[in-house]
Amino acid sequence: MNENETVDFAGFACPIPKSDYTNVLLAHGSGGKLTHDLIGKMFVPQFRNEMLEQLHDGAVFSVGGNRLAFSTDSYVVNPVFFPGGDIGELAINGTVNDLAMCGARPLYLSAGFIIEEGLALDDLWKIVLSMQQAAKNAGVLLVTGDTKVVDRGKGDKIFINTSGIGVVDAGIDISPGRIKAGDRIIVNGDIGLHGIAVMSVRQGLEFETEIRSDTAPLNGLVAEMLEASREIHVLRDPTRGGVATTLNELAGQSGLGIVINEESIPVRDDVKGACEILGLDPLYIANEGKLLAFVSAGDAGKVLQAMRRHPFGKGAVEIGEVVDSHKGTVVMKSKIGGTRVVDMLTGEQLPRIC
Repeated sequence: MNENETVDFAGFACPIPKSDYTNVLLAHGSGGKLTHDLIGKMFVPQFRNEMLEQLHDGAVFSVGGNRLAFSTDSYVVNPVFFPGGDIGELAINGTVNDLAMCGARPLYLSAGFIIEEGLALDDLWKIVLSMQQAAKNAGVLLVTGDTKVVDRGKGDKIFINTSGIGVVDAGIDISPGRIKAGDRIIVNGDIGLHGIAVMSVRQGLEFETEIRSDTAPLNGLVAEMLEASREIHVLRDPTRGGVATTLNELAGQSGLGIVINEESIPVRDDVKGACEILGLDPLYIANEGKLLAFVSAGDAGKVLQAMRRHPFGKGAVEIGEVVDSHKGTVVMKSKIGGTRVVDMLTGEQLPRIC
């Protein structure tokens, strides 16, 4: 090629990232390893920026001297009505909680509805009323939105996207980069309720006691926790992929190890029984009203006390700690004294769970 020749780059494009799969699988939406591969290889590199690379539950940034948090999430749960809630309540609570996990006070939400032709208007009305009540309970306003209708058979009743914005008060710094060896890990109650509630309806299962979703707005609980201590380093809600996958995410982001105690992890007997029937592990089951808090050892006690005073934190317990060994790995001490590695969810355990 000489100096007078030119090259037409119009036909060139970045090659698709290498993968073991040629098509998207349901497991790519499970919240586990395939989800992280999809995000890490396809999305993050193309939109790379400082805020996105935090891989937090939302972006935290400053505008005019005010620190704001912004988050978005989409809800495709099947079925849309389940014990303890529905897709509308889930959509409000989920985005409120994502903002709360950033340490923000949620203020305003948007809602986008993709509705399949043929959805009963009575069902849509129930969902709208549920969202209205959930927004009232969380103390947020739904201030803008959008509605689209797709052909019959081209959707699945209704999908909802909610985005939200909140204010992060001065002195609050919640991010994976703050995790330190010695931090105690706290969960605010029994795990696995949401996933089993949805799965029981989907599979037509009946148990001696009804297992209801734990969907709830956690912003009030987080406010009480932050009032008790500013040494809360990370908050995360273990939704898709459950507690195990969330802990693996944070171990990887922090470059530290995590040890959890099987005996301390709160799982109701009926959820344990359902998991045994279905061949599932409660550690990987989705939650919608639970949070994991990484708190400095010195403040863990008073944060626990504050949590237990709140209705959504009565069952709060310490389940483990951050260590400076086996970096990037989660290890569980079993009830019989052994240890095992708790890996990130792989494959498709419970698709369409939120």
